[in-house]
Amino acid sequence: MNVLSLFDGMSCGQIALQRAGIHVDNYYASEIDQYAIQVTQKNFPNTIQLGTVTDLNVSEIPKIDLLIGGSPCTGFSFAGKKQGLEDPRSNLFFEFVRVLKECKPTYFLLENVPMKKEHQDTISKHLGLEPVLINSNLVSAQNRKRLYWTNIPDVTQPDDKGILLKDIITTGGTPYCCASSGRGNGKVERRVTSTLKAHTLTAGGYGSRSFSGSIDDGVTRKLSPVECEKLQTVPDNYTEGVSNTQRYRMLGNGWTVDVIAHIFSGSRLEIGAS
Repeated sequence: MNVLSLFDGMSCGQIALQRAGIHVDNYYASEIDQYAIQVTQKNFPNTIQLGTVTDLNVSEIPKIDLLIGGSPCTGFSFAGKKQGLEDPRSNLFFEFVRVLKECKPTYFLLENVPMKKEHQDTISKHLGLEPVLINSNLVSAQNRKRLYWTNIPDVTQPDDKGILLKDIITTGGTPYCCASSGRGNGKVERRVTSTLKAHTLTAGGYGSRSFSGSIDDGVTRKLSPVECEKLQTVPDNYTEGVSNTQRYRMLGNGWTVDVIAHIFSGSRLEIGAS
C-alpha cells in the first residue's frame, strides 16, 4: 500500500495507520516545517519526504492507494478572520484537489476545521461529497470538532471512551480550563470554564484567551507537552527532540490520532489490511 500525505506535519497519519493495523509499503510526505520533519524522521525514518506541495509532481511517485491531508485552516477557522479560500494558506486546499485528480487514489481523506457554510460547500463541491463532523472529545480529553471529507466507506462516530482532563494530568493536580478576557489597564480576568475537557489545542499552544492546565499544590501551570500529546492521543514523548514551543505548535497543528485510526479501522480499507 502506498500512502501520500499532504501537509503531513509530524505524521499523525502514520501513527493512525499503524494503530489501525494497516500495512504501509511506502509513505510519502509533503511537508516544509523543519521541526515537524525532524520529529517524523525520528519516529518513522523510512518516511519519503517530498518537500512543498506546490512543487509536487505526482508522475514521479508510484501509484497512490491512499491520499490524506489536513490543509492549513487559518482562513477557515471561526477563531480567525474567516477569509476562507481567499486566504493564501487556506487556498492550498486546491493543491489537495490537484493532487487528488492527478494521482486518482483508491481512497482519500481531508481534514479541516468547522467553518462558514459557504466555504464548507465549496470544499464539498470540489471533493464530490459531504464531510463528517467528529469531536475528538469522544476519544480524548480534548474538545476538538473537525470536519472529515472522505470516500472511505462506513465512517461512524467513535464510541465515547469517557476520558476526562483529570485522566491525562501527570502530576495528580486539579485540572482546569480557563477563558480570559481583557479588563483594561493591562489586567486580564481568567474564568474557569471546565474541569472535564481541555480546550482545543492550537498552533499557538496556549493563547491569551483560553488555555488548559493543572493546579498543583495551589500553583497553576499550563499543560506539559506530554499531556498535550495525550490530548491528541499521540504516544508519550513522540514530539521529544525539539523545543517545547515547537512541540506545542505541531501538536496544535496535528490530528487527534485515535479519530483518524477509527476512520481507517472502521472501514473496508482492504488494501494493506494486516
